[in-house]
Amino acid sequence: MTDRPHAPHVSEAHEGAPWFEWAVAAVVVAAVAVAALGYTMAATAIMAVAAIVTGLLRLILRERSPWKVRSVAFDAFIGIGLGLGLLVTYLSILMLA
Repeated sequence: MTDRPHAPHVSEAHEGAPWFEWAVAAVVVAAVAVAALGYTMAATAIMAVAAIVTGLLRLILRERSPWKVRSVAFDAFIGIGLGLGLLVTYLSILMLA
């Protein structure tokens, strides 16, 4: 007998919706295009809003959410925290100039 550790249950049925993940990817591509055009504040706002929206969706819809990475708490914390962190960092850089 082998004492192998029990592998975690991985199932695509428990993951997020591919259409929503592609939509988030499209928003990221759009933000990159906006930043390439020189509008860094707009690009940062687009990314921040996208992150906050995905975090709020996960928090509000819980298991029905189209955006799933890990647990509800982790996804909501990372999404909302990333969005707020992006905005605070961008604004603090503006205040230094």
